[in-house]
Amino acid sequence: MSRVIGFGDLLVHLSPPGYQRLMQADHFDVNYTGAEANTLVSLALFGVDTQFVTRLPDNLVTDCALNNLRRYRVGVDHVVLGGDRIGVYYLEKGASQRPSRLVYDRKFTSLATTQPGDLDWERIFEGATHFHFTGITPALGPQLPAICQEACQAAHRHGMLVSCDLNYRSALWNLDTARRVMGELAPEVDILIGNEEDPEKLLGVKPQNTDVSRGQLDKAAYEEVAAVLTGRYSFKAVAFTLRQSLSASDNIWSGMLYQDGQVFRSREYAIHLVDRVGGGDAFSAGLLYGMIQGYDPQHTVDFAAAASCLKQTMEQDFGLSYPEEVEALLRDGGAGRIQR
Repeated sequence: MSRVIGFGDLLVHLSPPGYQRLMQADHFDVNYTGAEANTLVSLALFGVDTQFVTRLPDNLVTDCALNNLRRYRVGVDHVVLGGDRIGVYYLEKGASQRPSRLVYDRKFTSLATTQPGDLDWERIFEGATHFHFTGITPALGPQLPAICQEACQAAHRHGMLVSCDLNYRSALWNLDTARRVMGELAPEVDILIGNEEDPEKLLGVKPQNTDVSRGQLDKAAYEEVAAVLTGRYSFKAVAFTLRQSLSASDNIWSGMLYQDGQVFRSREYAIHLVDRVGGGDAFSAGLLYGMIQGYDPQHTVDFAAAASCLKQTMEQDFGLSYPEEVEALLRDGGAGRIQR
């Protein structure tokens, strides 16, 4: 039985209804989210045993947030209560030519003020097989890079696979610091995941003939990027999501997996977006699920891309698909006909 441990922040997500701008809103829709938590929710719905690790204040909002994870069968046995704040972010959903906009309120949160020793990794990792974190977590507080490294090293002592989604967030830390920290953490990672921008920004490997801001991607160039990164850090696998933004409402989406010197590409999906936030987290979940199930690399990346495609047709941040729904998209092509 596989068990995936995810370590990261849990936040309150506040959004104006529909496509209103923040300046229009007189109330907000409430959601609870976090990159690693999003990944664990998808994995739990796929039938994988999961446990989420974080530090949160001891108050009623934390109760609501944790109950939301329990609702989707994510374990919260190792959540530590302490500190004063839960993080918040505000999202104004874009449409057509107007991009989405996000505002963070995450300073001095309970996780950001976590200290080495607050989390007992030896106990947390008992019986676990996989450890997942993202590049968001070490950005949140001065001690978190060291805590992430401590966790990765403990995971390896327990014989676990370590996966990391690079997830660069310019609003959380400057690029020089991010490059230094992620460069130090990369050797601890077995399965590296990133989007079309991350490898250049965080690990200094630029795909040729690519202009992400214009939605121009040379997909063949990412094979070379993955090969260079694998040679540098000895990753067991490297996976990228590749998003071509036609507008805030319509994207071309696919995934790529590089493993054992070979590249495997998913089909492309033309997605009319309902909510793109969490798409990469659903991809991470699909990738880990495929590996846990022993799928061949092609099926694994196909499953991951399909799972993340489906997530982007859903409101809020969780990918709420069952494995049979993902497989149906792979089998039927996504015509979207009503199921009776």
